[in-house]
Amino acid sequence: MLINILKAFLIGICASAPIGPIAILVIQKSLSKGHKAGFITGMGACLVDTLFSIIAIFFLAIAQKFLNDNKELILIAGGAVVAVLGIFMTRSDPFRKMKADSYSSSVMMKDFMQAIVMGLSNPGAILVIFGLFAFFGIGASGEPHDWKLTPIIISVSLGAAAYWFAFTGILSHFRKKFKISSLLWISRFTGIIVIIIGIALLGEGLFRVVFLDIPLW
Repeated sequence: MLINILKAFLIGICASAPIGPIAILVIQKSLSKGHKAGFITGMGACLVDTLFSIIAIFFLAIAQKFLNDNKELILIAGGAVVAVLGIFMTRSDPFRKMKADSYSSSVMMKDFMQAIVMGLSNPGAILVIFGLFAFFGIGASGEPHDWKLTPIIISVSLGAAAYWFAFTGILSHFRKKFKISSLLWISRFTGIIVIIIGIALLGEGLFRVVFLDIPLW
């Protein structure tokens, strides 16, 4: 069990490491608002990874069937959501009326929920989790109430949280080396990247429906 717990900790780190929409969002928050904002955003991603880990352990067969049966719909809906969030990222001014001590609980919750929505709308994220569990040799459980696997799920969360804490800490350190105008352009550029990712997902889904004649449901 100890070996599996250590493997799960590595899964949490590896699942968080790829540069995708979530990582770009965390980079934007860390550079524009600091370590705390970036880490809170990362914890939203951590919650999504934990949810996907629970699915991978307890409901792998059901989840795989759902993904296979609804791949096109997931790509279209997820791509649209990611693209819209990217548009909001480019249009918002994260420095407007922003002070060092003005990161309120409402803003925290907004950043946290934005990360959750982006994580859930990214169809590739759950596939990464599935692949990592298979790579590290942690099999799915056929028992939906096998609570002996709880430490593995917790370890995945701790691995993801440790990664985001270190990652956002490094970003916030470099934040001090940029001018506000430079950070604003970086913020907008990261938003554009997210839009491109969303459009790519949406385009793949539409291509499969229109040109491969695959029904949405």
